[in-house]
Amino acid sequence: VQLVESGGGSVQVGGSLRLSCKTSGFTFVDYAVAWFRQAPGKEREGVSCITSSDTSGYYADSVKGRFNISSANAKSTVYLQMNSLKPEDTAVYYCAADLIYPSCTYFLEPDFEAWEHWGQGTQVTVSS
Repeated sequence: VQLVESGGGSVQVGGSLRLSCKTSGFTFVDYAVAWFRQAPGKEREGVSCITSSDTSGYYADSVKGRFNISSANAKSTVYLQMNSLKPEDTAVYYCAADLIYPSCTYFLEPDFEAWEHWGQGTQVTVSS
């Protein structure tokens, strides 16, 4: 199983980016994929999550109304559209997959070992 993030970069406040999490090595049918981020000196935190059975998406309060998660089954890819970016969104963004118990119920909790597969991360920098 592999997860590869892309789409990070540097933007100004108020700008937008779309992150992609390209998955491979498993059938993109029964899954939970979440986005996490980690800023320098801070704990890793859950940002958004989506499952194959519920594609409406789940969000941390800090990004609700600004970020949108979606999936493209034909491409085995999960996207994170990030709008109205703020300096506090600056972080390395990781996607992770839970294929054993695919659920978004606990993605906001720091139980990172529950997510069996991780990407390498992509840097997002928002400058004022």
